[in-house]
Amino acid sequence: MTTEVKIHEDAKSRLEELQAEIRLQTGRNVTRQELVAHLINDAYESRSDVINSFRESSVPLSEDEKETMRRGRFRSDVETDESDIDDVLYG
Repeated sequence: MTTEVKIHEDAKSRLEELQAEIRLQTGRNVTRQELVAHLINDAYESRSDVINSFRESSVPLSEDEKETMRRGRFRSDVETDESDIDDVLYG
């Protein structure tokens, strides 16, 4: 079963360019349907990557970014309050 999807002319043009490049570099003709299916199935590592690609900013952080930040933490065993932070930042 196939469904027709309308796409903007710019996107259609880019798909056609990619089709031509695939044909030139591999010698294989690929239909737009094959190309779109391939892009959808293989372009992202996970569904969350697809969802995150539509976010306006990188906040909130991805799970990988959060884990990277956690790895860089250490405990100094020194109590810090707001005035300590202000002193460090603003002198």
